[in-house]
Amino acid sequence: MDMDMTGFFELYPWMLPVVIFFGRICDVTLGTLRIIFVAKGEKKKAPLVGFFEVFIWVVVISQLFTHANSMIAYLAYAGGYAAGNFVGILVENKIAFGYQLFRIYTKSDGLALAQQLNRNGFGSTHIHGEGVVAEVEIVETVVSRKSGKKVADIIRMFDPNAFYVIEDIRTREKGIFTTSSAGAPRQGK
Repeated sequence: MDMDMTGFFELYPWMLPVVIFFGRICDVTLGTLRIIFVAKGEKKKAPLVGFFEVFIWVVVISQLFTHANSMIAYLAYAGGYAAGNFVGILVENKIAFGYQLFRIYTKSDGLALAQQLNRNGFGSTHIHGEGVVAEVEIVETVVSRKSGKKVADIIRMFDPNAFYVIEDIRTREKGIFTTSSAGAPRQGK
């Protein structure tokens, strides 16, 4: 017996909203990752992820149009889109792809903070600066996103009143970077 997708959904109509819902979760999650890869200049990953994203979307949308009179299918499509955004953010946070620049402003001893970061395997630069009200010490470090929490904890332990900003960066070269989140420093490209 040869059965296409339409025949399958006519035989098991309850499966249509399920397939649409989970298909949308998959394609929207992949879309989130594709956007990140494009922004980071990942020339091989972005098109590959985009291929699967669009393939899943075409399959889902064709089923939705084939069964255009199903309000439950429409709700599954919208619900899958919303859930896909949520899952995409969770996946992106879990893989923590890329690098971040931490720029820390402190009224405490910035050199000591730089040394503390270095002892934990994070290369850093210490700069003396003038704030609006007083002198400040500025410390900058570039770390993998996976190491970001550890760096933030070091900053908070060193100076709970430190002000810092975190910026995503596209590339990094010629510096001292950790080889892992364990913190072994190495010379960069």
